[in-house]
Formats: sequence, structure tokens, C-alpha cells
Amino acid sequence: MDKKYRIEKDTMGEVKIEAEKLWGAQTQRSLENFKIGIEKMPIEVIYALALLKKGAALVNMELGVLEEEKAQLISEVCDEILEGKHDMEFPLSLWQTGSGTQTNMNLNEVIANRGGQLNGSIKIHPNDDVNKGQSSNDLFPSAMHISAVLEIEVRLLPVLKKLEETFEGKSLEYMDIIKMGRTHLQDAVPLTLGQEISGWCSMVTQGRKMIESSLLYLREIAIGGTAVGTGLNTHEKFSEKVADIISSLTGTRFVSAPNKFHALTGKDALSYSHGSLKSLASNLFKIANDVRMLASGPRSGIGEIIIPENEPGSSIMPGKVNPTQSEALTMVCTQVMANDTAITIGSSQGHYQLNVFMPLIIYNFLQSVRLLADSAESFNRNCAVGIKPNREVIQRNLENSLMSITVLSPHIGYEKAAEVAKFAYREGKTLKEACMSLGYITENEYDTYMDYRKMIPFLNLDK
Repeated sequence: MDKKYRIEKDTMGEVKIEAEKLWGAQTQRSLENFKIGIEKMPIEVIYALALLKKGAALVNMELGVLEEEKAQLISEVCDEILEGKHDMEFPLSLWQTGSGTQTNMNLNEVIANRGGQLNGSIKIHPNDDVNKGQSSNDLFPSAMHISAVLEIEVRLLPVLKKLEETFEGKSLEYMDIIKMGRTHLQDAVPLTLGQEISGWCSMVTQGRKMIESSLLYLREIAIGGTAVGTGLNTHEKFSEKVADIISSLTGTRFVSAPNKFHALTGKDALSYSHGSLKSLASNLFKIANDVRMLASGPRSGIGEIIIPENEPGSSIMPGKVNPTQSEALTMVCTQVMANDTAITIGSSQGHYQLNVFMPLIIYNFLQSVRLLADSAESFNRNCAVGIKPNREVIQRNLENSLMSITVLSPHIGYEKAAEVAKFAYREGKTLKEACMSLGYITENEYDTYMDYRKMIPFLNLDK
């Protein structure tokens, strides 16, 4: 079937567009001029822009600079966008103008044309009405902050709290299982499995709190600054009122940025917040590595914990099961760290009154949030909740370790204790046998001092 087209005009002339599409001339020009990659503007940004368009229309109506009929129609179309009814109308490449202007115009054109479909008696202009009191230069950075806050609050933080709860429960459950500690990938003194897992729990908790604290700066939005931060063509009360209505629509607080010149050109709030995402990624990487190394084997590795067997691990080795959740999580963490580099470089490119790396910055930011949320949820559901101790292996490793000799240092001295450990290792003896052979301590003294429970200070395992 042959496609039907319509002709639309902009300030540069006529453009042919598929008849059923809601977008207009500027969107079409962008489609034709930026055929770069497969990455599209994140839908979360589109929804944030729709929130802003709705808020701006209602505020302009309240301020008496936009007719009520137009404002209500714009608001109705924005609600449709937020319900996901027009997702296919936002096809632009991420790799476009660095200010996001073409995506802003994509919204303006879709809203105007859809408004005409809903009520043909009202003519809505994409620039004069939908974009009233706005510039891409203040609107797009506002949408970046709004989408970042909402994705963190709705998608990421609840998942992290679930992972914390899992680790907290495992920590309490296994607090009495004494095992060998390891530093430098070498045997160290004992701790409990519960204590080890409590460290993982604390890492997730602190990561979450760091992310939460970074939201303070993301709550400032640039709306009202227009082209260069001066607020040209904008009502003096516009920015504060839009921030208030966005807060009401989203259920979370946003405020008008106190310095619009900073808000347009600086992307430090996003860079700072993503730094907390990178810190979380660093901690999750460590946790995932601990899990897969402690579960290694199952017979030729450490094998002190058992993780769920979710799928076959090899196409050639029957019965092999791999720590796939740890592998997926660590790949995600690597991507987040790479994203941080892109965001850092992009944030440094605020030339004069505008940063023109904004699509790059928000794409990488939102990808990090989405990947961390999805992978942490998967790791929790498919691995963490199923972690179990291999008590037999834990006990064997504990008894075979030479570093328990540390507990004898106060009684026989550091140098003699080191001699005992080296002698035991060289001769293939246990610590007790080495002590007896060297004559540094009696058997009764050894049995008294070599109490693993007493090697964990301040932890009452007899409760």
C-alpha cells in the first residue's frame, strides 16, 4: 500500500511528512538530517517534557497570557502522551542538536497537531502557544532533572531497599557461622559469615543514602531562564509557578533554580548525582565478585557459599553452573563507570551560556539508573535471596588456615607465632602440631587460646 503524505511548512520552507504522523516540519528535518546510530531520545525525557508543557500551559493560563481553551487542550494532549498513547511520535535520534531543541519542537508539533485533531475549531501554534514562555535551553535541562529524579525515586531506590533487606536478613541468619577471613586474597583471621554479609548490606545502604542526598541539587530546574538565563519573553512569576505545579503533578518536590545562568550551562548536579551512582556500582561490583568467588568450585574452588542454580552454564560441559547473576551485575557496573566518564566530559562542555552535550548526558544518566535498578533486582531475586552457607567447607577452611596463629601472638610473641605458621606450612602440619613440635606452648594452653569464638571481639555468639 502506498504511503500518503502531507505538506507542512516552517520558516525554511515546505517539508513532506507521512500523513498519519503527528509531528511537523522541524521534527521531519531532524529525522532526515541526523541518521546517526540507533539510540533514541529516552522516553523518560519525553514524559518529563510533557509534564513541563502541561505545567507551562496551565501557569500561562493562570497568568492570563494563554487562552483557557488552548491551555486545557494542551493539557489534555500532554495527558495522552504521559499515558503512553503517542510513544511512536517521538522518533528522533539522540545524536542531534546538543541543546535538545529538535526534541522540544517534536513535542511542540505533536501537541499542536493532536490538539487540532481533538478540537479543530481551536488553532494551536507549536511555538507561540505550546512553547510559550519557554526555550529549549531552559526546558530541556529542566526535563533532564525531572526525569533523573523520578527514575531514581520510582525505579532505583525501592530496589536497593529490597536488596538491603535481603542482606540484612542473611546477616542475622548467619551471624553464628564462623569462617576464615581473607585479605589480599590470602587467609586472614576469622569472622562470621553474617558479619561478612553485613558489610555488603552497609554498602548498599550507604550507596542508597548517597544517591538520595544527591537529589537535593537535581530538584532545581532551569525553567524560566529561556534562551540565555535572563528570562526573556517569560512572566516574572512563571518559573516558580511551573516548579510548584510540576511538584504537584509528580508528587515530589522541585524548585526554580535560583541562578538560571548556572542552570543552563552547568550540569554539575547531574554529574554529582551520577557520581553517587558510580559509587553504588563500585560497591555492587565488589559484592558480586565476593559472591562468585565464595561460591567458586563447587569442589575445586572456595565453595563456602552455595548460590541458586538458575540455568545450565556451559554448552559443552554437562552439569556446569555459573555465577551468571554476578557476571551480569558486574557488566552493568562497568557500563555505569563508563557512563560516568561520558557524563563528566559532557558536563565540562558548558560554553558561555549553554551546555550542548545535554542529550548525551541524560541518555547515559538514565541508562545507568535503569541498568542498576534492573540488575540489582535480578541479582536480589535470582541470587542473593538464595545464598546458603556450605558449613562443611567453611569449617574445613577454618581449621586448615594458618592465620589463626594471630590469637597466640599476645602469649608467645609475634616472631614465635610467625615461626610456628611458617613451620606448619613448610612441614604440612597443623598449627597445633607445629606448636607442639617447637615447644612454644602446651597442648592445654593451645586448646584454651585457640577458641574461634574468642577471635571475634565484641560479638557474643552464645546469646
